[in-house]
Amino acid sequence: MFQTIRKAWSVPELRRKIFYTIMLIVVFRVGSVIPVPFLDASMMKSLIGDSQSSLLGMLDTFSGGAFAKATIFAMSITPYINASIIMQLMTVAIPVLERLQKEGEIGRKKINQATRYLAVALGFIQASGLYLALTQMKDTNTGKAILSFGSTPTWLGFIIITFTFTAGTAFLMWLGEQINEKGIGNGISLLIFAGICARGMQMVNAVINLWQTNPVGTVLALLGGVAVIVAVVFMNDSERRLQIQYAKRVVGRKMFGGQSTHIPIKLLSAGVIPIIFAMSILAFPTTLGQFFGVTASSGGFMGALMKFLSMDNWPYAICYFLLVIFFTYFYTAIQFNPVELSNNIKNNGGFIPGIRPGKPTAEHISKILSRVTLAGAIFLGLIAVIPIVIGIVSATFRAVAFGGTSILIVVGVALETTKQLESQMLVRNYKGFLE
Repeated sequence: MFQTIRKAWSVPELRRKIFYTIMLIVVFRVGSVIPVPFLDASMMKSLIGDSQSSLLGMLDTFSGGAFAKATIFAMSITPYINASIIMQLMTVAIPVLERLQKEGEIGRKKINQATRYLAVALGFIQASGLYLALTQMKDTNTGKAILSFGSTPTWLGFIIITFTFTAGTAFLMWLGEQINEKGIGNGISLLIFAGICARGMQMVNAVINLWQTNPVGTVLALLGGVAVIVAVVFMNDSERRLQIQYAKRVVGRKMFGGQSTHIPIKLLSAGVIPIIFAMSILAFPTTLGQFFGVTASSGGFMGALMKFLSMDNWPYAICYFLLVIFFTYFYTAIQFNPVELSNNIKNNGGFIPGIRPGKPTAEHISKILSRVTLAGAIFLGLIAVIPIVIGIVSATFRAVAFGGTSILIVVGVALETTKQLESQMLVRNYKGFLE
């Protein structure tokens, strides 16, 4: 990877793109320290605490600590991610959007434009809900409100805080699109990547503190982290290749087809989406409890639910694992249609060796997809619950537990960006037959 970056830096055109991308990431990090008026950053940090089992913790992770600092990028790019997921689901359910998706570049531009509008609307709704929740929150020790003007909502505070959060999300969406057009890599993914990497010093400090008390445990934790990263890299590039054979066709005086190719089916085709879905569902009751001051010791139904969904117990880990498997199958079924793929292969004169075209081909693809998805789903589930299991077994290692979602994002974005650099260098160095 480093050799690829070094070679790309020697190419003036790629060097400009890399520099442009770095500058926009710097802008993102600068905005992550600009505070929002009327918010107490110290109380926001104490509200999140060390637990990442709430939606607020997930926001803080994706924003690189911007949420705990009460800055303009506190909501990160999560509204845009949610809007993209919703548009993907709607594309399957709504025929008009499905037709737009099949219209090529023009249709994709219209869908992208609708995704932007939906992201801004979701950002405003999320910011409004966050503002109303913050007005109800107080420090449990001092009774001081998080908002500087107290617990009574005001129109001025609502407009300033809500619009600032929404504008921050819209600006991050614009930064991501600029990186896509003029930089290197996927802009949205790189912003999340930068936010997660910005929290690296916290992990370093946790490792140093652990080393002072338990050197052997520190070495084991680091070796475990390296093993997880290697496993993620291996699984991220793993795929099941579905062999396709095309029959020979004579068109005029020319013969076409006759070649053999394959269709790759990735083991982790769903990416981190299942983990985000599962985390959001399990974190929703906990987050509501935080908003209304309900804890595991409060009693009643909500108190019992908060205790059951507490991150430091086995029921949470088991539910988390099962939900990740369920959403992996669900999201893969939305993205991959065996019947449509079978029809496309048949219409192009192709077939799977030993399998008849039509329904048998679709059933064969569905069977392979189910097996591949099961392997990927189990791996995603294990990666997601490893930090939770470590925290349950030993509270000492909880601070240095490697988050599965963060590792998947960081490794996936790094590999994707490296591949884009390699492909652009290949295109640049390739000499066509006219030269």
